[in-house]
Amino acid sequence: MNRIQLAPQETIATPSAPTFDLKPTGGNASHHPSQHCSLFTPMHYERKYAYPLLIWLHGPGDDERQLQRVMPLISMRNYAAVGPRGTQQMESPGFTWSPNDQSLISAEQRVFDCLENASDKFNIASRRIFLAGFEAGGTAAFQIGLRHPDRFAGVLSLGGPFPLNCRPLARLDEARSLPLFIAQGRDSEQYPIERTCEELRLFHVAGLSVTLRQYPCGDELNTQMLSDVDSWMMEIVTGISAETAASDISNERN
Repeated sequence: MNRIQLAPQETIATPSAPTFDLKPTGGNASHHPSQHCSLFTPMHYERKYAYPLLIWLHGPGDDERQLQRVMPLISMRNYAAVGPRGTQQMESPGFTWSPNDQSLISAEQRVFDCLENASDKFNIASRRIFLAGFEAGGTAAFQIGLRHPDRFAGVLSLGGPFPLNCRPLARLDEARSLPLFIAQGRDSEQYPIERTCEELRLFHVAGLSVTLRQYPCGDELNTQMLSDVDSWMMEIVTGISAETAASDISNERN
């Protein structure tokens, strides 16, 4: 499902390299072992700089450690990042995000618990928080982001259909100001182009701000997709291209 692999050198942590921590979230985490998150510390982390934060919701059959595989392919230094574990354990190994109302409440709690953990560890720019996910995680990102459009700078779904339940457009006036990014695999079976076209009509009628990109793949992540995630977020953060933004961030830290 997810064909991304890290190069060997990207798994080695040095004092200036990005690092990952796994920890329980929430006050009752010791009684709920499924409530865990992965934290990503960017390369050359500087406490005085307020970092954008990426909250990553993993795909089905995976867990919070998927963050460790995607962040080196998004950016090693532009963001702090955190990833909660899915709300539903699958019959096969791993977890996913259930679309029902009760699971959505639990998913929201995990997202905001992880946000609190990240804010305790990092200097986070409160208006530069992005919520992203893969497949079921992308659908959950839409659900949570559109329920709290004032909390996020943008929401990204990679291979995850737009949700049809839980009244995703209940806060439509505010949602129109929330940038959305959709990545769709040309040969996807989980999120076929026919479904995407139906959603585009809804987005147009609703007046949502949507960036849609299609990739020559099926139901998987690929490196170009994750590179475009970085570019799209950095353009929102800085208002300029990703290449210039990376240079400006480096100068700001120095």
